[in-house]
Amino acid sequence: MTVTAIQAVYVRGHEERPEPKRHIVFRIEIQAHVRSWHMWRRYSEFVDLHTELTKSIGAPPPSPLPPKHAFAMLRSSKNEALLEERRAGLEAYLRAIVSAKDSKWLDSFAFRDFLGVPAGKQEPNGNSGSGNDVGGGGAQFTSSSWLDEHMDLQARVRDVRADVNRRDAFSDRGDVGAAHGTNVQAKKKLAGVLSRLGALAEGLDVLALRGMSEGELQRRTDMVARLQDDCEKLAKMLTVARHTSRGLGSAAERTADSDRAALLGGAASSSSKPIARVFGAPQPPKETKKTRPLDDQGLVQLQQTEMEQQDTQLAQLTAILQRQKQLGIAINNELAQHMELLDGLSDDMDRVGGKLTAAKKQLNRLG
Repeated sequence: MTVTAIQAVYVRGHEERPEPKRHIVFRIEIQAHVRSWHMWRRYSEFVDLHTELTKSIGAPPPSPLPPKHAFAMLRSSKNEALLEERRAGLEAYLRAIVSAKDSKWLDSFAFRDFLGVPAGKQEPNGNSGSGNDVGGGGAQFTSSSWLDEHMDLQARVRDVRADVNRRDAFSDRGDVGAAHGTNVQAKKKLAGVLSRLGALAEGLDVLALRGMSEGELQRRTDMVARLQDDCEKLAKMLTVARHTSRGLGSAAERTADSDRAALLGGAASSSSKPIARVFGAPQPPKETKKTRPLDDQGLVQLQQTEMEQQDTQLAQLTAILQRQKQLGIAINNELAQHMELLDGLSDDMDRVGGKLTAAKKQLNRLG
């Protein structure tokens, strides 16, 4: 979604909240081409937005903010006329920015962040992407668009889990082709989730630089970790692709095994000495439960599936190593800060010790 895709902005109603102290928030409804959402903002946040737009653009927005009133003296929750006047003024202020011929205020990051536009899904050229990739990386995330991206990834993880259930159902009915196709589709979805999950984790670093509180950063870090755990569990489930159904009896397998034993019996009995494995020598292929019901095309597809699974596991390992690297860097920075604090404490103790020594000398002379 791009910023220019916004069709209308409304300020519909208000609400009084008691924490951290009693204040009024206004409900802002944003309508775009493909979706709609709402935000809650205080009047003071409108003032901060106006200041930031004027400072960054070099000119105030086309419409002024409604005047400030002494809300501490007037009970805002009971003064409906005053609140309605302010609501209408705030709506006119936002609509003037959206409908202005010059889009410099509309395209600014401060206005996008204020409305919660999911900038994390924009492409670098400003066009709307397909929704599968996070164009531009984590640097384009805002606080609200990060949460939107997390919710979308949760929905995609649920889709992958549903594909796993469908794959098992096809396998139980003996439909090997459908089970394999569903398994491949689930793996592709999971790979896309993993790539976007890395960008989501990187977005937290950018949000930390923009001043997000440590508690909120820790909460979102835990959210990313839970998604990573879900993806790891799904990856393990996808590696156990059941290509045989429960309806295939063991009698057919025993018949196939006896046929193979009859064909290979003469060659096996001609040599009484067991064949030892030679290091580096190619080993003959062995039949397994996975390969037994497959034809040549099925074997090729199975090989491709296993290669894709190895690529997925490698991508997961890379993500884990990157996370460990970030933790190591954070620990190193924390230790460096503690070392500086200890050095400062040592210097302070030296100074205090010098002062005590001088004071003792003066006491001795007085004695």
